[in-house]
Amino acid sequence: MDEPRYVGADWSPDGWVAVAFGPDSFEEAAVYEEVGDLWYDYEDRARRVCIDVPIGLVEEGDPTREADRLAREVLGSRASTVFTPPVREATLKRRYPAAKRVMNRKADADLSERAFEVTPAIAAVDELLQEVPESRDVFVESHPELCFRAFAGEPLEHPKRTAGGYAERMRALAEYDHDAPPTVQSVAEAMAGHDVRVDDVLDAVALGYTARPGAGELRSLPLDPPTDATGLPMRLCYRSETPLT
Repeated sequence: MDEPRYVGADWSPDGWVAVAFGPDSFEEAAVYEEVGDLWYDYEDRARRVCIDVPIGLVEEGDPTREADRLAREVLGSRASTVFTPPVREATLKRRYPAAKRVMNRKADADLSERAFEVTPAIAAVDELLQEVPESRDVFVESHPELCFRAFAGEPLEHPKRTAGGYAERMRALAEYDHDAPPTVQSVAEAMAGHDVRVDDVLDAVALGYTARPGAGELRSLPLDPPTDATGLPMRLCYRSETPLT
């Protein structure tokens, strides 16, 4: 039997950047056009997939999930990187005005353009989790900025697409695992031919380290997460020696 895999999956304009670890080391990286393709490759091997889009969606009413509120509290100056997800019906709309109308009608709230840009990925993951029950035991939601915050032990100061932000995040990964720099290099090389930015590589690596058993425990915000109408937990996972809150 193949060794288990622990995967970090970051959504980018070119597809899902997937970084897979074995129990002890980095194994492979690839880009998948669809999240279903990623699942097809790993369904028999993946023990955990940390993915950076919302899992567990509000149907109507207050759209702010407790997980997102708590994440903003611990992220400090990086709090704005956590957006309020669309309600489930809005994720099915392919035009921004239509999605905004649904968000207003169902939640009496606005929908940011940034959140709308991610709706195809949110809807695709939600569809997979609804139609393939066994995937629910594998996929967990995380957020790269929360992963870096946990690894660094303190809030980060710089946006990820700046030189200071790159240095901060590389330092956080290297402090967590001394093999992180060559791992980042290997993942970057595997992205040749794809429109994948350096920050997407770093995000996917951070998600992969969070998925893989290692220093610290896999924890969540909130500690005891509620579930949505379909039974999916509404939580954000991170790996840390101690809870962030």
